[in-house]
Amino acid sequence: MAHVTTGIVTVGRANPESASEAWESVRADSDIQFQPLPPPEPPETPAWLEALNEFLADIFGPLAQAVAGSWPVLKWVLLAGGVALLLLLVWRIVEPYVTTPRAKEPQEEWSPDTQEALALLEDADRLADGGDFAGAVHLLLARSVGQIAAARPGLVEPSSTARELAGQQSLPAKARAAFAVIATGVERSLFALQDLGRDDWERARTAYSDFALERLA
Repeated sequence: MAHVTTGIVTVGRANPESASEAWESVRADSDIQFQPLPPPEPPETPAWLEALNEFLADIFGPLAQAVAGSWPVLKWVLLAGGVALLLLLVWRIVEPYVTTPRAKEPQEEWSPDTQEALALLEDADRLADGGDFAGAVHLLLARSVGQIAAARPGLVEPSSTARELAGQQSLPAKARAAFAVIATGVERSLFALQDLGRDDWERARTAYSDFALERLA
């Protein structure tokens, strides 16, 4: 049978003098750093950056001084401008609800000059009498578009087709109706390659006459 020997270990208080000496010994060790490291020196400012700072200071320095000197007055000017801008914004919002919209002035309906219209019909009749009904309808379209472009610049483009004129809301209703009839004959002749007869010409002529010569009726 094995025997186990037990004992009691007694822990005593440390000697204050020996602890102090140990601490002093550690502090005296030059290999141990106790003082904080000094902060690194800031890098030198490049010469170009210093020149730029001086340049900006020369330009904006007087302006900053002027603003600082006039700030007691300037702040009220800025405040008044902000209030005015706010009032303008509010007025833009409520204006449609507090103002009565102006009635649009009726625009005078356009119609060709009577003499020009008669001359156009005379030239077109001459072609129709020679059997060129398609040419007569084309002439009616080309000259009437030119009349509109000359009388109302910007109303239509000189290159406008009869179909475009028939849907042009800026033209009088009778003018749109006339060009719709003319468009039918022009499209049949150009795109469907159909020969136009006297009936086709008479329809186009009547539609144009009813519109252009209305004042003579």
